[in-house]
Amino acid sequence: MKSLKKKATFQNLITYAIVIAFWVFIQLWSMAGQMTSLLNGLLVPICTYVILAVSLNLTVGILGELSLGHAGFMCVGAFSGAFFTKAMADTIPSVGLRFTFALLVGAAAAAVFGILIGIPVLRLKGDYLAIVTLAFGEIIKNLINVFYVGKDSRGIHFSMKDVASLGLEAEGEVIIKGAQGITGTPKASTFTIGIILVLIALFIILNLIDSRTGRAIMAIRDNRIAAESVGIDITRYKLLAFTVSASIAGVAGVLYAHNLSSLAATTKNFGYNMSIMILVFVVLGGIGNIRGSIIAAVILTALPELLRGLNNYRMLIYAIVLIAMMLFNSAPKSIELRERFLEKLRKKDKKEAA
Repeated sequence: MKSLKKKATFQNLITYAIVIAFWVFIQLWSMAGQMTSLLNGLLVPICTYVILAVSLNLTVGILGELSLGHAGFMCVGAFSGAFFTKAMADTIPSVGLRFTFALLVGAAAAAVFGILIGIPVLRLKGDYLAIVTLAFGEIIKNLINVFYVGKDSRGIHFSMKDVASLGLEAEGEVIIKGAQGITGTPKASTFTIGIILVLIALFIILNLIDSRTGRAIMAIRDNRIAAESVGIDITRYKLLAFTVSASIAGVAGVLYAHNLSSLAATTKNFGYNMSIMILVFVVLGGIGNIRGSIIAAVILTALPELLRGLNNYRMLIYAIVLIAMMLFNSAPKSIELRERFLEKLRKKDKKEAA
């Protein structure tokens, strides 16, 4: 048991080291003057998608439930965090402090929605769960598109009609403008903050997986009936994993929102395609493989932009990379070769230790 724990700790340290090494590499590259504006603009989105990928892997890979509503939790986090930052501008002048509180607000708001959605939804299985979570994501996006929220000396005003119906005073401010979303959010997100949030998300998820709670969650994934027969509370552990996953997605949403000057609940930002893209990161990185999700998210976020100069072949190369990653992670022959290679490395380590 102790050797397994040491092995898990060692593997987790390697994961943290990869993230930190990536940050160091980017800093050195930037100091050398090799960083282009295109690559610089990709750094915060990469961190956002890494956080989303590892958080979804907690639901799909560790819990074993297919969720297609991750963009919805991201949307809740993004708008609640951006709303807090703008609404508290007079009360908390420091942008950095407001951003820190916004991360907590976004995480809490997404967690609340995770609980509210998880209680009825987690009774479903397979395709039914996927369809309902997909519907949740679309409902959230469309609800925000019809919300008008303003602030004046009398407090916060809500409407689902138009700005005029808010009844604001002359000095009042409209914060959420329906389909136009939120404008003027301070760009507080940086690559360093993104890396810190990635490390925090990894710390939470990896420690959860290695804990007694994580083992109970994986037992439910492997055999629900056997887990229930030994006294594991199925509903409690499933809801816990789903809520933690949603909360971390909310943090990613806050990071995403504070990287943009204008935030709108469009199909591109928070729609069905976003949820599918996050799921693609998880599947191609390996379901249940946290480190694989990180690598897949980085490669698949950066690749289309890095290949933008090859207009005629960009998407063809992207498709080939997707197929190659899928074969590498799923083909029996590839898995066999990978296991054989790892076994050789283990034997070599044992000989050196002897």
